[in-house]
Amino acid sequence: MFTLMRSRVRQTALAFSAVTALAFGATATTDAAAAPAPAKQGPTSVAYVEVNNNSMLNVGKYTLASGGGNVFDVAVIFAANINYDTSTKSAYLYFNDNVQRVLDNAATQIRPLQQKGIKVVLSVLGNHQGAGFANFPSRRAASTFAKQLSDTVAKYGLDGIDFDDEYAEYGNNGTGQPNGSSFVYLVSALRADMPDKIISLYDIGPAASRLSYGGVDVSSKFDYAWNPYYGTWQVPGIALPKSKLSPAAVEIGGTPQSTAADLARRTVGEGYGVYLTYNLDGADRSADVSAFTRELYGSDAVYTP
Repeated sequence: MFTLMRSRVRQTALAFSAVTALAFGATATTDAAAAPAPAKQGPTSVAYVEVNNNSMLNVGKYTLASGGGNVFDVAVIFAANINYDTSTKSAYLYFNDNVQRVLDNAATQIRPLQQKGIKVVLSVLGNHQGAGFANFPSRRAASTFAKQLSDTVAKYGLDGIDFDDEYAEYGNNGTGQPNGSSFVYLVSALRADMPDKIISLYDIGPAASRLSYGGVDVSSKFDYAWNPYYGTWQVPGIALPKSKLSPAAVEIGGTPQSTAADLARRTVGEGYGVYLTYNLDGADRSADVSAFTRELYGSDAVYTP
């Protein structure tokens, strides 16, 4: 059966012009006091937002008609990049202008979501330069990049990091091919750097199939993992409990409402704890969202501009 991978705007992966230097000496305005959201029973709902085109604030505009709880529990900023510096032969974290704008305006783009009780994580994606999560040549190189990630989370008051191993184009710029140790070293270092933050896995690419090395399996270090193919059901290939997995994946406005409802129904029926959505935009998508909230939570979704 034909499966559709998310049709993403490639500007994030292709923007090379405004390389961001991370000024880690700055202190984050973190941990805004979060007003507890009304109780909601059911799976964790995740919303990826393409910030090249849409506002993160869209995630906070949906509540449940019954009880008033947030529809979405986790908002994902899509996406930062892992880039490659050919002079130093090392990977570094890069933000295009739109991602940088969200981070620089955390007070108005991130804190309002967190104050509603919604976690905000940063997705990191390959950028066609040969650098990826699966080809760090040493533990030290992996740990250095992990430190850039955890420093970013601390600086901007984020709730975690999401790994998406696409578009790395391993081998470009003389970089190595995927190896067995790289992602294990990276995830281990990141979890040590931020023990209480979210680490999630978009279950695709060489890194996703290299979770064990030298007797160390990093599967348990992830909080969530999800299916990367929208409109389909596929259980992520990672040893996590069902409560942390999303075999369902939908593109809001792209996946038919009937399919979104079927996938939500199956999520509940088979006891999985996460439901993944992608490409939440600024339109009133309450009909699309209600298609799955009725199955997940027994309630329609309400959109408040």
